[in-house]
Amino acid sequence: MVAIPGGVFTMGTDEPEIQQDGEWPARRVRVNSFYMDQYEVSNEEFERFVNSTGYVTEAEKFGDSFVFEGMLSEEVKADIHQAVAAAPWWLPVKGANWRHPEGPDSSISNRMDHPVLHVSWNDAVAFCTWAGKRLPTEAEWEYSCRGGLEKRLFPWGNKLQPKGQHYANIWQGVFPTNNTAEDGYRGTAPVAAFPPNGYGLYNMVGNAWEWTSDWWAVQHSAADVHNPKGPSVGTDRVKKGGSYMCHKSYCYRYRCAARSQNTPDSSASNLGFRCAADTSPERQ
Repeated sequence: MVAIPGGVFTMGTDEPEIQQDGEWPARRVRVNSFYMDQYEVSNEEFERFVNSTGYVTEAEKFGDSFVFEGMLSEEVKADIHQAVAAAPWWLPVKGANWRHPEGPDSSISNRMDHPVLHVSWNDAVAFCTWAGKRLPTEAEWEYSCRGGLEKRLFPWGNKLQPKGQHYANIWQGVFPTNNTAEDGYRGTAPVAAFPPNGYGLYNMVGNAWEWTSDWWAVQHSAADVHNPKGPSVGTDRVKKGGSYMCHKSYCYRYRCAARSQNTPDSSASNLGFRCAADTSPERQ
């Protein structure tokens, strides 16, 4: 984990890119010092947790999970006769879970250093608790994402590709039909891929969406706040950072201020997490 120094930052933005997501207004937020995982939780770490506890994820209990169509084999696709109306590239795949991210004919054996996927908010909380950690608040997550920079679009600044270099795993090409994978990856990348931000954190944007502890709301006060924890009740939890599926034309959510949401039992092939802590926990 990385020690994140407490401080004040500008959370959100007064130039929202996605109006309905509640990215605005920009507001001054103070956070106490805390610790943040340097990397997204990997398949290797999640396997250690499952082997230690016998934990069964919600996707495994439900028997299916959502997978991006472009990652599926023709055999798996042939068995699916439904999709998400608003996003037809999302298909419910029987047997898709963290061990089998694209369904039963897939494996993580060569992706142990990639972010664990198909973990619900409840699954993420279970892992964090076992590890002596917790999920970060949205404010802590965004403060960490910014890496000490003020009012920048991305963790490294305002240019998506400084000097032509890729700093995150997002979609290149035409979404959802053609991913040119110019950044080197069609799906997820290893959790240590790409340069870290100013706090030494990797893949804060792109790669996999990351759960936070906050309930979702789109109305925010512009008043200064200290260690905000979000609404006290809700139906969805906030996720941050975007994923390898994000493209400016469709899901311009690989910005620090961007946000989205899912129900706490949701899982998908682009959704993972990292943990935070008030004090540095003992190494597992």
